[in-house]
Amino acid sequence: MNQFAISSLYTLEETIAKDIFNQVSYPWEVLDNIGNFILELGSRLPLDKFDKIGEDVWIAKNANIFLSAYIHGPVIIDEEAEIRHCAFIRGNAIVGKGAVVGNSTELKNVILFNKVQVPHYNYVGDSILGFKAHMGAGSITSNVKSDKTLVTIKSEYGNIETKRKKVGAMVGDNVEVGCNSVLNPGTVIGKGAQIYPLSNVRGYVEEGSIYKTAGEVVKKSES
Repeated sequence: MNQFAISSLYTLEETIAKDIFNQVSYPWEVLDNIGNFILELGSRLPLDKFDKIGEDVWIAKNANIFLSAYIHGPVIIDEEAEIRHCAFIRGNAIVGKGAVVGNSTELKNVILFNKVQVPHYNYVGDSILGFKAHMGAGSITSNVKSDKTLVTIKSEYGNIETKRKKVGAMVGDNVEVGCNSVLNPGTVIGKGAQIYPLSNVRGYVEEGSIYKTAGEVVKKSES
């Protein structure tokens, strides 16, 4: 289904991880490969731009890392990214150029494209956030169903079985997620969509739409 295709959601030129998406159709198909991809790419990063810190952590020399942040590899933090006070990066994370990972935000098995902002009390796990995507304070991705069954990507166009227990959210370029929203397992949000604060989102949200409630999703031009 084209709505879920990588090219429909993301600008691949806006991530150092572009090559991980080769030869797959849907973004969640790369989730198992993030760690190994980091190890392979990290070994090739230019030494004049990146430092290897500890075990399997590559950080751009001009990135801003607060002393209170915790970073566990494998991780790549690209140029001019900012990892703020008490950020918790658990591993298998790629943080794009100019991205912001903020106070008490937790990352695990994720790709953040360039200029993503997860600046306040966010949890992002088993997820991919596109160029300039922004998650408001307290908004999170839920990556495991309450009944622990495998995640299905659902939409009015049909369903796709991921064959994975853990899938968070596939968030397209320039998406705005309002404060204290929950993106349930297998949520896919099209480019430029806007999610109202306090939303409980599941399934597919159309590109360029505004999600007000589960029963009220409108095109931006109609709002």
